Amino acid sequence: MSGNSSATLTKPTVLPASRAGLWWGLLGVGAFSFTVPFTRVVVAGGMSPLFVGAGRAVVAAVLAAVALAVTGQRRPRGAQWARLAVVGGGVVAGFPLLTSFALTTASAGHSAVVIALLPAVTAVIAVLRGRERPPPSFWAMAAVGAVAAVGFAAAQGGGVGGLHWSDLLLLGAVLAAGIGYAEGGLLARELGAWQTVSWALVLSAPLMAVLTGVAVARQPPTGTAVEWAAFGYLAGVSMFLGFFAWYRGLAIGPMARVSQVQLVQPVLTISWAALLLGEELTWSTALGGLAVVASAAVAVRARLGSTTGSAPGVVRTGPERT
Repeated sequence: MSGNSSATLTKPTVLPASRAGLWWGLLGVGAFSFTVPFTRVVVAGGMSPLFVGAGRAVVAAVLAAVALAVTGQRRPRGAQWARLAVVGGGVVAGFPLLTSFALTTASAGHSAVVIALLPAVTAVIAVLRGRERPPPSFWAMAAVGAVAAVGFAAAQGGGVGGLHWSDLLLLGAVLAAGIGYAEGGLLARELGAWQTVSWALVLSAPLMAVLTGVAVARQPPTGTAVEWAAFGYLAGVSMFLGFFAWYRGLAIGPMARVSQVQLVQPVLTISWAALLLGEELTWSTALGGLAVVASAAVAVRARLGSTTGSAPGVVRTGPERT
């Protein structure tokens, strides 16, 4: 960059397409694919969903605070705090709490199909956030994916009137995570991948600590060794280490291309539910998951084609300077 560059106008930098971004993203998705089955294990075992959703965030926040302090990371500045609050609201509070309550009644396999809508939702949020103009096919397939997810839930509930409260919670969780993923991927380019999720955890810690205290006061948590091990995974990997890889992959980018690896998550989650929980893999679950994943794949690819053009990378502006 030239020495007389403006503080507000920086020359765009082209990020080359890299397989590294895809591999980091796949590592993160692999870590996240155990989240729904393990959440089902702990809430079915008797731990309150409020404790599971909030308590794991508190444990992860302690790990994050230690990591930030030991490495001497600089603090976010200005509007970055507000953006971190958006990330925290989506992936620290929204998704964990909503899925924990939903999984008290919904099976892991059923939940995985509804959550399969997440890649398309993440792409939609990224489009709106970046003021992009994707082709009509993007919006059409995103809508098809939403209809497929709702239709699957309704069919299993006996019709549209049979939609369960858990399905609404899962759809809310998908929206929350999509917002947190998209904003977190952008922030990771400014703060760093693991730093973004760490600061979001620390910022959310006071609220999550209060919720954890309320949960413990109402119902002291108890569980078997397996259930506590599952809770430990949710806190240490699903809420912390998994985001190291996922946000790093999104930051390397291109974000539209890396986000496609999310499409394998519902397949993995349904497989873990069958292998670890003994849930039956029915034809309706398989077909519902296939429909949602296929529509999400087409939507993400349509956006990818509209944003990359002939260039193999993605354009971003340089970091803000004081």
